[in-house]
Amino acid sequence: MSPQLTAAYSPETFRQQGHALVDLLADHLSRAEAGSNPVLPYTEPNEQLAYWQTDFQQPTTADPLPLLADIVQRSIHLHHPHCMGHQVAVPLPLAALTGLLTGLLNQGMAVYEMGMTANALERIVVQWLADRLAMGSEAGGLLTSGGTLATLTVLLTARAVAAPTDVWEKGSTEKLALMVSDEAHYCVDRAARIMGLGTAGIIKIPTNDRFQMRTDLLDQYLSRATAAGLTVFAVIGSACSTSTGSYDDLNAIAGFCEKHRLWFHADGAHGGAAALSDTYRPLVRGIERADSVIVDFHKLMMTPALVTAVLYKRNADSYRTFQQKAQYLWADSSAKDWFNSGKRAFECTKLMMSAKVYVTLRTYGEAIFAENVDTLYGLARRFAGQVRSRPGFELAIEPESNIVCFRYVGNESDADKLDRLNSRIRQQVLAAGQFYIVQTSLRGRVWLRVSLMNPFTTDEQLGALLDALAEPKFQQAISD
Repeated sequence: MSPQLTAAYSPETFRQQGHALVDLLADHLSRAEAGSNPVLPYTEPNEQLAYWQTDFQQPTTADPLPLLADIVQRSIHLHHPHCMGHQVAVPLPLAALTGLLTGLLNQGMAVYEMGMTANALERIVVQWLADRLAMGSEAGGLLTSGGTLATLTVLLTARAVAAPTDVWEKGSTEKLALMVSDEAHYCVDRAARIMGLGTAGIIKIPTNDRFQMRTDLLDQYLSRATAAGLTVFAVIGSACSTSTGSYDDLNAIAGFCEKHRLWFHADGAHGGAAALSDTYRPLVRGIERADSVIVDFHKLMMTPALVTAVLYKRNADSYRTFQQKAQYLWADSSAKDWFNSGKRAFECTKLMMSAKVYVTLRTYGEAIFAENVDTLYGLARRFAGQVRSRPGFELAIEPESNIVCFRYVGNESDADKLDRLNSRIRQQVLAAGQFYIVQTSLRGRVWLRVSLMNPFTTDEQLGALLDALAEPKFQQAISD
């Protein structure tokens, strides 16, 4: 082996670099959690690219720490209490350390001997979550890389189980369709199009004034679809929706699906973790009746991305998703063996993602997840109260989750001017690095949006956010 390869694999070098990196990250956590630095050092995209293009031309160095420190400094800081933009977990340090371990071990999981521990831990984690969702004794599933891939996986299963024709073997012979809220995550639309359903096969059900699916319209829309020659095979409920964090009436959807023998999928990618909280469990009533559920650990469960649970009420259904032979991986492609995860997941070389969740559970217990949900959901409700009581601000709806949509209105009533004003305010706050918030479109109008993911965020800091948004320097945007 060459001297460079020998040095690169050196355990002692790893020990030194590892200690230095942990010290770097621990210092970063201290600063971020205290809010002593800007939440992000915002630069324009082309400027950011130019910086790293210049860096890429520099000579190699024996000490990677300055480079690693630069990457940390020029990134958004999720542990900063003013970071409240998107639904991205603020990772537990222990879960991140476990990610270092799994990265070094690099266990594939398609076949048992390549991921012995990983497959066993995955089965335990999945069974634990299915039990907490009260899905029944036959429930099971797998972990996969994110809610988008999870959604495609369960819709392929739904098609295999509920569609009249075996599409896997015979191809598409019917016009298949699914029904979903018009506020559902975009990944449903993407998955349906990948499956060849097209625009006509994605039936969007209108929402009420709280942005929840109008379940009273399901029969009507099903009749229309049938009359148009479509075969509806699945209905998807949001728990919760992405823009507003609204929970659909899962019990009503379950009853409709049982009546018409349709597959019921509950998208709990963001808000399914509410089932772990005694306080907020009622939000997901009916989720136990779903044929499939997805839950992201990398949202409300403080796990580094990506870890998504794909749960089935009947574990046997999960083996219907993919039906193909791969003799070099497993001798019997039809055997329903839990320990060869490649039979049920898109990934062949799949990350050892179960370890991050398992280590958290074994170290802190499941209560830590409920505590996080209780903290963040409670914070959102109190922030909504601040918005309601603050002159010049408007609340879109009362929050059900940790997502709050609101906007600054001042004394302006012109809708187009308000759209421009709020977009301008958000961009200026972002550029200043004071707070990280995003915007969304509700009924065609612009609203500011926060996802309160950080348990270090306080009521006082949310009050400071409203102070910043109402600063006089932003008022000029109304007349621009």
